[in-house]
Amino acid sequence: MSTKILVPSGVLGLGFDQKALNLGLKRCPDIICIDGGSTDSGPFYLGTGTTKYSSEICKLEWKTLMKAREQIGVPLVIGTCGTCGTNNMVDWMFDMTHSIAKEINQKVRVARIYSEKSAEQLKEALSSGKVFPLEPAPDIDQRKIDTFTHIVSLAGAEPFQDALNKGADIILAGRSTDTAIISALPLMRGENPGACWHGAKIAECGAFCSSNPSSGVILLEVDKNGFTVEAMAKEAFCTPRSVSAHMLYENADPFSLHEPGGTLEVKEASYKSLDERRVRVIGSKWMPSSNYKVKLEGARKVGYQTTMLAIIRQNRYVKEAKKWSKKLYGLGVEKIVSVMNIPKEEFTIDIRLIGYDATLGHLEKSKKGTPNELGVLIIITAQSQEIATEISRLLNPYLLHLPLTDQEDLPTFAFPYAPAHTERGSVFEFTLNHIQILDDPISGFEQKLDEFNFG
Repeated sequence: MSTKILVPSGVLGLGFDQKALNLGLKRCPDIICIDGGSTDSGPFYLGTGTTKYSSEICKLEWKTLMKAREQIGVPLVIGTCGTCGTNNMVDWMFDMTHSIAKEINQKVRVARIYSEKSAEQLKEALSSGKVFPLEPAPDIDQRKIDTFTHIVSLAGAEPFQDALNKGADIILAGRSTDTAIISALPLMRGENPGACWHGAKIAECGAFCSSNPSSGVILLEVDKNGFTVEAMAKEAFCTPRSVSAHMLYENADPFSLHEPGGTLEVKEASYKSLDERRVRVIGSKWMPSSNYKVKLEGARKVGYQTTMLAIIRQNRYVKEAKKWSKKLYGLGVEKIVSVMNIPKEEFTIDIRLIGYDATLGHLEKSKKGTPNELGVLIIITAQSQEIATEISRLLNPYLLHLPLTDQEDLPTFAFPYAPAHTERGSVFEFTLNHIQILDDPISGFEQKLDEFNFG
């Protein structure tokens, strides 16, 4: 006896190989699971409660998966709906599911799992001593919590198990751990707990654990002793190296993974090729924790941004770009404070030299020759969009013509588009990197169950 989980892709909206999906369906999986988001792309999506992926692409892929689910008669599960997993993004997926079910004449029971918390709920948990910071974590208090635009808890396996026990055909979940959606069914069926969580971690991003990550589709089979993982695309192969390496993905410790309810330990796990396509893993251990803890995430608005971009090609200025950018920064700050009467603490100017050290900044160690050109990206953050844009207008002539010294002709740099500034709108920051102790793994995760009868 074993449990087979088909994972079409690392996230809905990323795409997957249709032929590989069809091959996976022929292997008779017990459930189809896919993730819907993460915090990888920064705090904007949680701050605004929006998705980064195309609605049309998500609908097209979800329609394919709903048809696949009906074809083989198994549950279909998605976690962290709409990138951020807020309640409105669960409802966004619910509306999409309703529309598709009507279009293709399906009769389905749809469960919604909500992960969002109100500010008052978080305040109460904080006051009762059930919220603790991770490292690093920003300071929080009752006043700061009121500024958070969205707060979510990461659901573990139990809310999914509850929905499955209620007979849900499709589960649409808010923020949840990537592994919870995959581990829920095999854990319910009594498979090895260490294998359930370890296999879920390996399969969470689909074919990322194979030789062809973009192919998407992975079949995970979990049993009482371990798990086997296999990529479904004909040109994709799983190896002990590709499988074991995925424990490093988004994880500081390749041997431990903290999840709601415990910790996965894989130091004693062994990885063995069964053939050129499949890898067998045994020896993973699940260590239950004394308290049931879930991670908390939050975001808040911190200002508004306007950006500017110029291209420098003059060799002297490319060579002296750091010196020139420091002069630009100093002059800009002086003018903003003295002419616009804006205190220094109410705005920031970030100058990044693309092609020099824009990614790593002072950590850049490479010593290459002088590039042909550099991009100068200026990011202005202020308390309103109007102020940020007004600062950009003040900087505009200096970004185009600022000389290195006062005793030389003015240079002319290139603006790739006009106007040279772009209003980015609201800017957000993460406000929580904390855990909360729950009395019950399902508490705090509201559920709704609906039935669509279009069949």
